[in-house]
Amino acid sequence: MTELPGRYLALGDSYTIGEGVAAAHRWPARLVALLREAGAAVEDPEIVARTGWTCEQLWAAIDAARPCGPYTLVSLLIGVNDQYGGATPAEYAPRFARLLARATEFAGGNARHVLVLSIPDWGMTPFANGRDRPAIAAAIDAFNDVIRTAVLAVGARFANVTDDSRRAGSELAMLAADGLHPAAPMYERWARLALPPAAEIVLG
Repeated sequence: MTELPGRYLALGDSYTIGEGVAAAHRWPARLVALLREAGAAVEDPEIVARTGWTCEQLWAAIDAARPCGPYTLVSLLIGVNDQYGGATPAEYAPRFARLLARATEFAGGNARHVLVLSIPDWGMTPFANGRDRPAIAAAIDAFNDVIRTAVLAVGARFANVTDDSRRAGSELAMLAADGLHPAAPMYERWARLALPPAAEIVLG
């Protein structure tokens, strides 16, 4: 009997939908390609994400989209718009926690099949010119501390893309035309950072 391919649900915002790049260059799409190269049978990602979404907007969008689990792999990358909009880490924590719980439900109740990516640091990009870059970095770090704590508490997987965003975030070749969102080469790097934990989920 041929094994059925794994199903993948990607939840997020502009970083997951790949604002400014073709669909094939979104990091979830590239992650699937890399998993297939590694020998995994994985369907194309089902994506619930849009530019500008906060945690609350993603929650409402999931209600509208009604993804039907269980999924072999569920990824979650959300929070930059909450931070940009002025939310505090204390306000963000319960919003993220309930989305992580919902992602776990889509993964058949198994948090080890959920992959959470850290929030990139948009303060390194030209879009942030004239802003308080150290303050942005500190806020992003605080939000990512919330994420790590929640991930550790439930046993989900984690991939850090923040450090890479800080190394490459000022390089124009790594950015889309808006000077804020990643271009295809940076998304490729994020997919490769996400590959080891994703492969553990899909390949066992």
